[in-house]
Amino acid sequence: MDGRLDCSRLIKKASLVGAFFVSAIWLAGAQAFCPAPSGLIQATVQRVVDGDTLRLTDGRSVRMIGLNSPELGRRGRSDEPFAVVARRRLETLVAAGGGRVGLLLGKEGKDRYGRTLAHVYSVDGNNLEAQLLAEGLGFHVAVAPNVDLVDCQRAAERQAREAGLGLWKRSPVLKTRQVKASGFAVLSGRVSEVRRNRGGVWLQLPDSVVLRVESNLLGRFDMASLERLKGRRIEARGWVVDRSRRGGLESGQARWLLPLTDPAMLSTVPQ
Repeated sequence: MDGRLDCSRLIKKASLVGAFFVSAIWLAGAQAFCPAPSGLIQATVQRVVDGDTLRLTDGRSVRMIGLNSPELGRRGRSDEPFAVVARRRLETLVAAGGGRVGLLLGKEGKDRYGRTLAHVYSVDGNNLEAQLLAEGLGFHVAVAPNVDLVDCQRAAERQAREAGLGLWKRSPVLKTRQVKASGFAVLSGRVSEVRRNRGGVWLQLPDSVVLRVESNLLGRFDMASLERLKGRRIEARGWVVDRSRRGGLESGQARWLLPLTDPAMLSTVPQ
């Protein structure tokens, strides 16, 4: 999409999503998630890049805090499931306000790509990250220190998960043996060991997968609770790193590393 946001064109384009949103647009209670605070910064969207990124008319790119949408296909890769649907839905939500949105900047203002980190609100005061999470069009993520809306955004995702909407219609949770590549993932496995060293706390899972809480983030976690995870089945989410691509693994080192950025990225699974 080039130039200024064409609201009527976006709404017409988004209508192609059709039946999926007949029940999802006005989810019961969805509007109650993450109510807008006062003092939002007003901005105008030039275009929607994907399901969690906006380009503003002032040239800034905004990465929406707390939401990780499926990736659009690039460099020969196919679109991930619901990636196009998420982008079109965000286009519709933005177009409904004539391209105007309110921004609540994160405590950490930019990511490593130079994008502005912010919560995004519609002109009606609805948090757009929570809206997409409640419709199953993205995963909730928490990266300290931008975690002020963790509770309400988790509740939004929980609604979609319990209703089996979007990404949750067919469970996206991977068993550790299914990890085959770097990138965002929601994993499930049993913790066999919890250990601590100068690098932080490490939770060993099966199939050469390890979770790590870096030393500088340990203050956000309860150490006793982490230690009690040994022998428990857990669910963790984040960006998996293939350490074998960094010049080879050391003896006994797990190939797949998932850094935990906040306690909200880790939960226990009923036995």
